[in-house]
Amino acid sequence: MKPTSPFKKFSNPKKNSVIKEEFRQEKKKFKKERAAYFDKVKEEKYQARMARKRGEAAPVKEKPQTAQSNKKNSPAKSEKSKSNQPIAVMPLNKYLAHCGISSRRDAVSFITEGKVKVNGVVATEPGYKVQPVDEVTYNNKKIYVTKNLQYILLNKPKDYITTTDDPQGRKTVLQLIQSATTERVYPIGRLDRNTSGVLLLTNDGDLTQKLSHPSFEVRKVYEAKLDKELTKGDFEKILKGITLEDGPVYVDSLAYADSRDKSIIGLEIHSGRNRIVRRIFEHLGYDVKGLDRVMYAGLTKKNVERGKWRHLNEKEIRLLKYLNASFQKKK
Repeated sequence: MKPTSPFKKFSNPKKNSVIKEEFRQEKKKFKKERAAYFDKVKEEKYQARMARKRGEAAPVKEKPQTAQSNKKNSPAKSEKSKSNQPIAVMPLNKYLAHCGISSRRDAVSFITEGKVKVNGVVATEPGYKVQPVDEVTYNNKKIYVTKNLQYILLNKPKDYITTTDDPQGRKTVLQLIQSATTERVYPIGRLDRNTSGVLLLTNDGDLTQKLSHPSFEVRKVYEAKLDKELTKGDFEKILKGITLEDGPVYVDSLAYADSRDKSIIGLEIHSGRNRIVRRIFEHLGYDVKGLDRVMYAGLTKKNVERGKWRHLNEKEIRLLKYLNASFQKKK
């Protein structure tokens, strides 16, 4: 979707200081909003805890019993609801994602390739509704919905591919995080072999679906090293939007990352199309010598060396899910 307003603030490449200051202010505002959100959550928990304490200390006034309230507060019904929690019925590809096998998109390929069986029969429909009594196997091994969710941030180096396995025997990102977890995790999104930077791996199927879906417009920031300086004319063309073979593409922000070297470009984009950043510059006749993703969905590679990883902390995980909820509301 084409932006509603032109990028006037980026029209003059000499004003990099202004651009950087706006980025700093935006980041400051984002941190303030995040802090306010978590303060609100803490306050709500505190108020709920105090309310429970007051309720225990004070005598409880019994309300007049009605047929409806008796039915609602029936001990038998309450006990039944606790003991008979059915497993959620879900499509087969979503089930595989929740089992930590792959993302939903990759799960469709596994199903069509005949790698998945339901009750001993090869499944061919990704949309088949898995029932609580069904037995699902992948590569002849029974799989279960995982409860031990993992969230790992990797600073991906070059020459590693973002697939769970490779028939050609090339190095994969999973080899870099072997000591991180015993759970089967998979990368969210893709970075091509020659692209480095922030990569998130998880076995959380719901989060994977949210971050991968175009409607959530997940922000990504890249630093590209070109074979020559980006001209002012091409700078303006990228800001206005260019049309590739699969349709028009627009960037959110563009700036020279180094005022002394105009071949190093900082670019913010939310499109998730394949090799989109490289294709933008290649369309204009530039060769991308190096491409590094410095931010993904608010996560950066700060304090994570190339080829190293770390687990996300609890606040970062909550923030990812909170931000995506706000994206959904905008839609």
